Amino acid sequence: MKKVDPIIKEFSKPFIKDIGRVLSAIKRYDRIVVFRHLMPDYDALGTQMGLATWIKDNFPNKEVHVVGDNHVTFTPRLFPVMDELPESWFKEPFLAIIVDVGNEKRIADPRFKKAKFKIKIDHHPDVEHWGNISIVNTAAAAASEIVVSALLNMKGNYVLSKDAASYFYIALVGDSGRFQYSSTSAHTFAIAGELIKSNIELSKIYQNMYLKKIDDLKVTAYILNHFHVSEKGVAYYVLDSNIQKELNITTERGKENVNLFSNIEGINAWCSITQDDNPKEPCWRISIRSKEKAINGVAAMFGGGGHAQASGAKIDTIDELPKFIAALDELF
Repeated sequence: MKKVDPIIKEFSKPFIKDIGRVLSAIKRYDRIVVFRHLMPDYDALGTQMGLATWIKDNFPNKEVHVVGDNHVTFTPRLFPVMDELPESWFKEPFLAIIVDVGNEKRIADPRFKKAKFKIKIDHHPDVEHWGNISIVNTAAAAASEIVVSALLNMKGNYVLSKDAASYFYIALVGDSGRFQYSSTSAHTFAIAGELIKSNIELSKIYQNMYLKKIDDLKVTAYILNHFHVSEKGVAYYVLDSNIQKELNITTERGKENVNLFSNIEGINAWCSITQDDNPKEPCWRISIRSKEKAINGVAAMFGGGGHAQASGAKIDTIDELPKFIAALDELF
């Protein structure tokens, strides 16, 4: 019997029966698709690609796909381009594994609904309970932490390849804020340790994750010259559509500089406010971070949610921004 770190074993203990059911489902279905949320981050893509790679490594005869929108900079620098599947592919029975997303409307490809069997693995609050199997643990720093813990607790001798481990590590680092957020635990580090055992190249991973271009300095310069700080220490910057065009960035990239304001004395929370002209849902998207206090309650007040120190929200018009900042100010 393989030896599992006691911390990892204890973490997955409440889900051990479901973990066995997940393995049975993977064995049962020859056609598998791994889904995740729209506008993906490190965790969504890393967990998706890590799990798909693990399945391919251990069950080479199965047809495994990853679907959803590509990231504007992570693809193909960190992750391969997503698969494009025709509608006809979904007419035959398949298994859907959905990671890092709590509510169905945020799943990147709606064709998950056509799956014969659905598995949900997530670390966001379980606001929508769905799936034939649901493994949700809000104590985890990242969805990858839950998935890797589950894989290590599966009965059988399965490999965790360098490629799969690298994807999972990117996810873990990304959603834990490089192991700085309060959600980071002994279990988080235990999982990181297991991934490192697969001979992943740490320096290469970090270099690729945080690679910048010279043009990115122009964006940083603009933000540093146009940010605001509220009376209670809430720092924020605003990027409307015209500024995005001027800086040659997308709405999705607007939040990439939000952590410029971390570890600054006198700043308690920091946000990016980026205009999204998508005709289907025109709004201003907000990415929020915090040093100590939980900000997900405020995010929920403004159409979003997330984790205690890292959340997202949105407002319909820029006129709502003072109300949003005031709500954050009240925390401090």
